[in-house]
Amino acid sequence: MTEIVLGVSGGIASYKAAELLRLFTESGHRVRVVPTASSLHFVGAATWEALSGRPVQSGVFEHVDEVAHVRIGQSADLVLVAPATANILAKAAHGLADDLLTNTLLTARCPVIFAPAMHTEMWEHDATQANVEILRSRGHVVIEPAVGRLTGTDSGKGRLPAPAEIFAAALQVLEGRPQDLAGKHVVISAGGTREFLDPVRFIGNRSSGRQGYALAEAAVARGARVSVVAANVSLPDPAGVDLVPVVSTEDLRQQMHLAAADADAVVMAAAPADFRPAEWVDSKIKKTADGLAPDIRLVENPDILVELVKARTSKRPVIVGFAAETGDAHASVIEHARAKLARKGCDLLVVNDVSAGKVFGQDDNEAVILGADGTVDEISHGPKIQLAHVIWDAVVQRLD
Repeated sequence: MTEIVLGVSGGIASYKAAELLRLFTESGHRVRVVPTASSLHFVGAATWEALSGRPVQSGVFEHVDEVAHVRIGQSADLVLVAPATANILAKAAHGLADDLLTNTLLTARCPVIFAPAMHTEMWEHDATQANVEILRSRGHVVIEPAVGRLTGTDSGKGRLPAPAEIFAAALQVLEGRPQDLAGKHVVISAGGTREFLDPVRFIGNRSSGRQGYALAEAAVARGARVSVVAANVSLPDPAGVDLVPVVSTEDLRQQMHLAAADADAVVMAAAPADFRPAEWVDSKIKKTADGLAPDIRLVENPDILVELVKARTSKRPVIVGFAAETGDAHASVIEHARAKLARKGCDLLVVNDVSAGKVFGQDDNEAVILGADGTVDEISHGPKIQLAHVIWDAVVQRLD
């Protein structure tokens, strides 16, 4: 049975850790909650003991005979601090050990995850950012906080991600994924763009964003700083990512160029519309008495993937494209994909056969990954998170 240490530091988001604890225990994990003294002002020890079924202490001089300040960290398979305040990040970065949680962090030899939660100004402060970089350089996972309502009337970046998303990230780390993207910035596009004809109608596609979000989840588990440009995705935001919502292909184009400027890897998993209406009508197009449909003229959208390839310098960033293909009378799926890889100029092309509605909106996927260097990897049918890790394996090889 997996032994989880859930560290809870003193922030208002402490109450959300109770749901996180429940997710772990209901999935069969043993959880030891180690709160800081200040966190007990928000959620008391009785709550943690009732939910975990185990004793709770915060100081090193309680139950000294158990040598808890050493034993808890030594026996852990994962240490997760949620919420992680600016104070606990600073202590962990500089090796301070003045309570049970900070002692546990020093003795743990297992993966460690921090899920920060604090006001925006505190998160963005140079000291906090420096501490985060120190922790990441040691191979710890620091999940980017979410954007949203904070305490009082304030809103901004610093909100604790949803417990279910932190839990999903923790499960990925528990699988023993290497921290081979630590210190790297990866940019992922997800979803499908919409090109509006009038205020209520648009041209779009069936892309759900599931594969892009799986890529983000996998990259977070491997230690990356992750930016996601999401086009009309209705899924819960993955924990630990900077998320930028967009609507149209032009929106996606602008945000991808901005995000890719300092990226080590870019994955274009979104499905941008190839065409848009030549004209937009500012009122709803009405049916006519003669029953004739209006003629709609389309123009071609810019090719974002080609633009990103042309904009890069040297070999960075590594660029991955996606191709949703169907075969036809002229060529097979792979033949079309090889031609597309040559035309786009990216390093890797992930090819999905979308005949008969396959792939879109589903939890599983299968693909062929074509490399510009001639490599071919066939990925059998399985969860999209599995394909995501294979893609990152290929990216890491090219980063090295």
